[in-house]
Amino acid sequence: MLNLVLNSTQKASTLTEEEVLIAACSRQESWAQRRLYEANYSRLMGVAMRYSSNQNDALDILHDGYLKIYMNIHKYQNHSNLNDSLFSWMRRIIVNSAIDFYRKEIRQRAEDIEVAQDINSDDADGYDKCKAEDVLTAIQELSPSYRTIFNLHIVEGFSHKEIADMVGIAESTVRANMVKARARMKIILTKTAV
Repeated sequence: MLNLVLNSTQKASTLTEEEVLIAACSRQESWAQRRLYEANYSRLMGVAMRYSSNQNDALDILHDGYLKIYMNIHKYQNHSNLNDSLFSWMRRIIVNSAIDFYRKEIRQRAEDIEVAQDINSDDADGYDKCKAEDVLTAIQELSPSYRTIFNLHIVEGFSHKEIADMVGIAESTVRANMVKARARMKIILTKTAV
């Protein structure tokens, strides 16, 4: 289908396949949306799984993210630069969808988040010694608030301040939750190793 579009468009000789796909998605052409979905499903589902406690929640996050991608792909086309790939842009949308999912869940469950000043974690993480599936399972066992903060900090590389701004909580709460998440991960992974 993409080749037909390329052959039938005079401007196509100067456009890349990705640009043609983006243009077709901007026009809400279902073949292009399906192709974009299928081409990136596995990697983006992996991102969604890190932020969820189960596959159903991950699918909700993924599908919500794809809806946002389809509705805003024209913005990527207009604002892309050489340092930003389409996949990176889509990944950020999935992460933001996960944060939105987390916020909805927090409103529904209204967890009491306390400051953990007595917990000290100077030990090396040791995550590199674990199997990837064990780490993913352990992440999924964390509470939604710990899981989100852990992913944003450890996996995505955001600072405590950036996470506080994104999630809408105090930076000290982010730090406390990160300490608690690491402690909980350590307990879960220790049980897995035994």
